[in-house]
Amino acid sequence: MAMPVSSTAGSRRLIVKHTTRFSYNQPVQHSRHCVHLRPIDDVYQRVVSHRLQIVPAATIIEFEDVFGNWASRFEISQPYTQLTLTAESTIAVSDVDPFAFTHVPIRPSFPLVWMPWEHMMLFPYLAPVELPETQLRELYDYAMSFVALNNHDLMETLFAINLTLFRQYKYVPGSTGLETTPYEVFTSKKGVCQDFANLFICMARLLGIPARYVCGYIYTGNTGAAQAQSDASHAWLQLYIPGVGWKGFDPTNGVLASTNHIRVAYGRHYRDATPTAGTLYSSARETMTIDVQVVESAMNQLQSQ
Repeated sequence: MAMPVSSTAGSRRLIVKHTTRFSYNQPVQHSRHCVHLRPIDDVYQRVVSHRLQIVPAATIIEFEDVFGNWASRFEISQPYTQLTLTAESTIAVSDVDPFAFTHVPIRPSFPLVWMPWEHMMLFPYLAPVELPETQLRELYDYAMSFVALNNHDLMETLFAINLTLFRQYKYVPGSTGLETTPYEVFTSKKGVCQDFANLFICMARLLGIPARYVCGYIYTGNTGAAQAQSDASHAWLQLYIPGVGWKGFDPTNGVLASTNHIRVAYGRHYRDATPTAGTLYSSARETMTIDVQVVESAMNQLQSQ
């Protein structure tokens, strides 16, 4: 399904090709799916074009989910043993200084105070994951140690947490799973991008800072030495800063989200923003492989000449 969208001028264009292949040891008779593969379209990034191809073919219905993400649902009623989803998108990313919001005249400090209506709207992003009280207390004390070291300054505290998770936690693919808790990441000091995002989210919420999970892509220029991940699906978080709004923090790479980051979906946690999800009416065993490529558009090179 091709989805051409009107182009908006941006400082750079990135092209993403995301292919997910599912294989089954016996035919799947029927399945229903919901995917987040079309990037978010807003003032900071514009979707120039988007195409989603499904094999075997299926009718795709696009809709906006409750978090404001573009989602696609489809159903396959014929037996199959292979399912391939290929999403190709071109995104124009605005050249916005990721540190611009740090220069606001009024610097928020702890404790943060939310008006009743603000708290009502932000509540889904303020409740930390359910863990034993002793574990949450230890994570709270850990988060408060950053507050104390940074004289209760909100932004300095957030920058310090972001850098600490980058510098002191080890990126180890395969060391964790979807059920790994923030406390387990805290104690083991290792994980992958979604683990570091989940730990930061939990710490922020314990400090009264609204936090949401972001699923998307990151452009690295295919030089993985400078960053923890090469071109791939990526996870980071956004924090709601009083008087500023939602701002992205990437603890995996120790940076603020920038023109290298492409946002696809937001949520309270990974399950809200997962790229692919579905229900199989079958007992077949599933094997999944994912291939992601993020490259700069040739248009960027022409504009720089």
